Amino acid sequence: MGTLSRTVALVTGASSGIGEAAALTLASRGASVALAARRADRLKALADRIRGEGGVALVVEADVTDQEDAAAAVQRTVDELGRLDTLVNNAGVMLLGPVADAPVKEWQTMVSVNIMGLMYCAHAALPHLLAAAADGSRRVADMVNVSSVAGRVARSGSGVYNATKHAVGAFSEALRQEVTGRYVRVSLVEPGAVETELAGHNRPEILEGIKQRFADVERLQADDIADTIAYIVTRPRHVAVNELLVRPTQQQA
Repeated sequence: MGTLSRTVALVTGASSGIGEAAALTLASRGASVALAARRADRLKALADRIRGEGGVALVVEADVTDQEDAAAAVQRTVDELGRLDTLVNNAGVMLLGPVADAPVKEWQTMVSVNIMGLMYCAHAALPHLLAAAADGSRRVADMVNVSSVAGRVARSGSGVYNATKHAVGAFSEALRQEVTGRYVRVSLVEPGAVETELAGHNRPEILEGIKQRFADVERLQADDIADTIAYIVTRPRHVAVNELLVRPTQQQA
């Protein structure tokens, strides 16, 4: 797999799951990595691990749902690490349940994180990605937006989560068309069921339903999606992987 030495990556939602795994994987390939999330203690532990393995890591405590925080995370990455070649827009929440009688606060949280947080980071990062593509040694830059199979397949009981992830897909494709001619590659990764903390924030009755649905499915691991992200961003300059859907082998939908 190609090297990412002399490049800088910013990973949001880096305190656990796919974000943590992506940061470790990109660092192992030579990228200096900025770690963004709200849980600073976890970020510090991850940074220590990356540094212990000879990498470069920057802890950026940030709430991407706050536009100023998102912009500051990007700016601090550039100020302290010198540039920005890769943005992994991974921060997200999944709060499932029927629309009828739903706690609307859960909807607001998903829209704030999954859509607006991703867009705020994309908006702030874009000038730096364009600059990296224009003058960097690789002459290409990457934005990887982490969506979900829920961005393709609508299911009863996950309507608002579906809506946010469909929005991520639409935004990513429109942005791709805007910047691909300038060698900023916008890619969409759509994981199926992954063994992470993501589902754990659901109400107990919803969590039980999720467990039953995937009881006989060997779920993906965060490293599987991190490998997918690394594959995307290490392609030659003339190759853009625009969309990758990755499901567990046993997952039907």
